[in-house]
Amino acid sequence: MGVPAFFRWLSRKYPSIIVNCVEERAKECNGVKAPIDTSKPNPNEVEFDNLYLDMNGIIHPCTHPEDKPAPKNEDEMMVAIFEYIDRIFNIVRPRRLLYMAIDGVAPRAKMNQQRSRRFRASKEGMEAAEEKQKIRQEILAKGRAVTVFGFFYFFFPSSERITHFCLEAFSKGTEFMDNLAKCLRYYIADRLNSDPGWRNLTVILSDASAPGEGEHKIMDYIRRQRAQPNHDPNTHHCLCGADADLIMLGLATHEPNFTIIREEFKPNKPKPCSLCNQMGHEVKDCQGLPREKQGKHDQFADSLPTAEQEFIFIRLCVLREYLERELTMASLPFTFDFERSIDDWVFMCFFVGNDFLPHLPSLEIREGAIDRLVNIYKNVVHKTGGYLTESGFVNLQRVQMIMLAVGEVEDSIFKKRKDDDDNFKRRQKEKKKRMKRDHPAFIPGGQFSPQALGNRSSPQAISSPRQAAFEMRMHDRQNSTASPSPNTSLTSDGTPSPAGGIKRKAEDSDSEPEPEDNIRLWEAGWKQRYYKNKFDVDASDEKFRRKVVQSYVEGLCWVLRYYYQGCASWNWYYPFHYAPFASDFEGIADMPSDFEKGSKPFKPLEQLMGVFPAASGNFLPPTWRKLMTDPESSIIDFYPEDFAIDLNGKKYAWQGVALLPFVDERRLRAALEEVYPDLTPEENRRNSLGGDVLFVGKHHPLCDFIVEQYTSKNEEPVDIPPELCHGIQGKLTLNENAVLPDQIVESPVPMLRDLTQNSAVSISFKDPQFDEDFVFKATVLPGAKKPPPVLKPGDWEKTNNDGRPWRPQLGFNRDRKPVHLDQSAFRTLGHSIPRERGMPGMYANAVPLGAYGNPYSRPLLSGQQQIPKLLSNLRPQDSWRGPTPLFQQSPQRSAGAAPLLAWNRMLPSQSQYQPSQYQALGGPMNYPQRPEDRMDRGRQV
Repeated sequence: MGVPAFFRWLSRKYPSIIVNCVEERAKECNGVKAPIDTSKPNPNEVEFDNLYLDMNGIIHPCTHPEDKPAPKNEDEMMVAIFEYIDRIFNIVRPRRLLYMAIDGVAPRAKMNQQRSRRFRASKEGMEAAEEKQKIRQEILAKGRAVTVFGFFYFFFPSSERITHFCLEAFSKGTEFMDNLAKCLRYYIADRLNSDPGWRNLTVILSDASAPGEGEHKIMDYIRRQRAQPNHDPNTHHCLCGADADLIMLGLATHEPNFTIIREEFKPNKPKPCSLCNQMGHEVKDCQGLPREKQGKHDQFADSLPTAEQEFIFIRLCVLREYLERELTMASLPFTFDFERSIDDWVFMCFFVGNDFLPHLPSLEIREGAIDRLVNIYKNVVHKTGGYLTESGFVNLQRVQMIMLAVGEVEDSIFKKRKDDDDNFKRRQKEKKKRMKRDHPAFIPGGQFSPQALGNRSSPQAISSPRQAAFEMRMHDRQNSTASPSPNTSLTSDGTPSPAGGIKRKAEDSDSEPEPEDNIRLWEAGWKQRYYKNKFDVDASDEKFRRKVVQSYVEGLCWVLRYYYQGCASWNWYYPFHYAPFASDFEGIADMPSDFEKGSKPFKPLEQLMGVFPAASGNFLPPTWRKLMTDPESSIIDFYPEDFAIDLNGKKYAWQGVALLPFVDERRLRAALEEVYPDLTPEENRRNSLGGDVLFVGKHHPLCDFIVEQYTSKNEEPVDIPPELCHGIQGKLTLNENAVLPDQIVESPVPMLRDLTQNSAVSISFKDPQFDEDFVFKATVLPGAKKPPPVLKPGDWEKTNNDGRPWRPQLGFNRDRKPVHLDQSAFRTLGHSIPRERGMPGMYANAVPLGAYGNPYSRPLLSGQQQIPKLLSNLRPQDSWRGPTPLFQQSPQRSAGAAPLLAWNRMLPSQSQYQPSQYQALGGPMNYPQRPEDRMDRGRQV
């Protein structure tokens, strides 16, 4: 969600919500990696039931990684995605459900944000291409050759196309997303056949053909399952994703056990130059020099100097403890309900930013806006007579009291913002002067030049030290002779000026040019200037201001409904680029907040027409593409070649507002009616809306039930027996492209083998349906057990451990004693572990599950012994919870206790699990390889 710096603010204010993940690494013996048995207890000392994957948060880091070379083609992208999922699965180890959700067609309110982002990326890509071309010509004019490394030129004729691939290829309706869905079906079938950790797992895949954003499809599934009588209220959920809105969505479920896993954010990561793909400089400073030797044998030529990405857990149960302490209020005129106050806190977070509405001008999260809102909320709630929200519906009369209270301090907020900004600029100017003054007069170069700490390449032996020292002395002497005294003025060409001082040029000034601010919120009359500049109306136009406020109020109601009940309207959107002031929220209690019923989402290709710029038309059919570029097109105004970006008080262009025209849905559909007949059958298939698919293996209790449906050819939807599927309920219908037992599953990736001995089965799945007016209650379900408190008195402070800075906890058991190594042990490790370990270009961030050998080892010959699989000590299948975590111990969930739920008693007894049929075949990326595809046959994008 569009809340910049929200996670940083949250993790600093509530540090104990963060737990570092404990990850089991694959053991290697004689060059062969033994697979990890994920059926064993979780090393984090907590057992998760359900794992949900927001796949768009996985696709981007796999296709454009920062810690290793990027994939060379689409096939390697798919393998990288498989390995990433394997790694997440190894950390979480779900016991009941794995839910994969890819972004489908989004609501219209989200499409505006997607449109802005893609048009901005296209504009920035063209500007970057022009800048790189200019620098390239300058380098060539100096007689140097530009050496380019990396995959950029491999993918496209020019590196400028990479931005378009990042954003546009991952959109609904493209060939890439269609191929990704096929690859994930193959991957799921392979894991269900070969991995013991997937033995009794139910897998649901919601690909890009199913409408809705990935995270909201997950939340919709959880809401509908919670409303079923067979739902286990103590289910432990784990959601994988990096978006900030996942935290609010997790709190909105009111599930007592909800955890988020995400990559650990490490700021200021080094990035290579986009022109020569070398580290250490930006494109504007590129000199086109040849790449330096990396390592003794240049073994690090294609690797980036970063460590493997680590993962962290965000424990929402601990965040609830923090919020309970912060939001609890005494002497209320009504009964305090912590769950309702959680909903109000989530609602107030919407004011600082989201993907559907611009944030209010007076509320910036970096200025403590959420803390200010909470303090006002606690002061005003005594007068409101109740809470702001209830199950996703807003009480506008009470919200008006909160907003008007914020409006009373808006003027002081703007003045303080200006003072803070001036103080920051003054400190930065002083810092630059200090750095300039303390900068050393001479820095040695060549073999005596300073080296960065942590450089993996070993230092070269010094040659001719006397000659090098002599050259440095002569260079220093020349510099000291040529440099004038501090009091000598210089002319424009750098020579001393005999006539005294001259005026310094603007580019020599310490201050950077600032964008002109015509609003000046810190001066009187700021509201009149704001509406005149942003909306081109006078502030005295009460009718227009009320229209803006009404649209914003509708947006607040729509967003909260979206988070708690699902999409209230697929067609609604906020029709302005800017937000009103908090002081304008007067008389909103009588504003309507209902939305039209029965609205339908766009089709995939229709959404592409609504969000793509003309430069991305290659992802659309030719006649559709022509509507973007033909001057005679009836919708040509939707695709401007250039547009303004209003910085809106910010410093950088990416923080500004893209002033694009809003798409008129009726005009767009009318124009597309003329080109719909030009679609091919394949394009018509990609343009249709689909649904979810459920997968199970042969050991799953539901497998025989699904096979029976295909045997009887029952075309009618049937209900899932909850006792066979961990209480999951929904409708099953036969799938045309189903994965069926004893049928070959063809691999869509040439480097991977077909599954010739398949035993998995798939079927179409649909969530339980409810009436359109049904309200999902935002409350803790009966029977849910509150986790024991985790926070200690020291956790309420910013520091603990006798005043030392707070450090994240490792694992869920806070009483675990960390392993300590003394200095001699570290020296031993340094001598015994070579620094040149690892293979360049290998996707080693994840260890695939299953019996796959080393990616660089040859297949075993006849008679050669195979290392046995790690299948010992498998747990009985009826103890799906495994060891009880310390913070959840209770008689009902203790280790070894017989589960009380009906579906656990139905699970089959323990039987020996069959290893993978590809136990002796090792191919690239740790995956089985076709014999005829041992060579590099990856398809080009």
